[in-house]
Amino acid sequence: MAVTRSRWIRIAVIVAAVYILLVVAFESMLGYFQPTGGDSIVIVTTDDVGNSHERVISRRDIDGNLYVAANHWPRQWYSHAIERPQVGVASEIGGAAQPYLAVPLVGDELERVAEIYNAGLVFKFLTGFPPRRFLRLNPL
Repeated sequence: MAVTRSRWIRIAVIVAAVYILLVVAFESMLGYFQPTGGDSIVIVTTDDVGNSHERVISRRDIDGNLYVAANHWPRQWYSHAIERPQVGVASEIGGAAQPYLAVPLVGDELERVAEIYNAGLVFKFLTGFPPRRFLRLNPL
């Protein structure tokens, strides 16, 4: 029995829908459970009306600098940090935040940090291959 073109299209749509649901479920679980550990910090950003928002993210210390990455589709915290680069950084949720300046990476620094901050294929697959953005957090 020959498989028709419309049947292949239906199969492709079903596979795509299942994958999208997998990514949404994985990202939702990460957001809900807010995993914390030795390499996690809380970044406090401010939106355009002055409301502050906390987000738990992973940190990397590289050559004496503090770096963070937007590795997921939910990345409003990153947009807030770009628009208003003075952010707060705390070691725990509800903890006292210290002032930092968020600096987007470019050029050689971006390439070097992206290579060190490798997320791995499984993680990229589970998160839907989002574009990655990096910030260096400079203490103020």
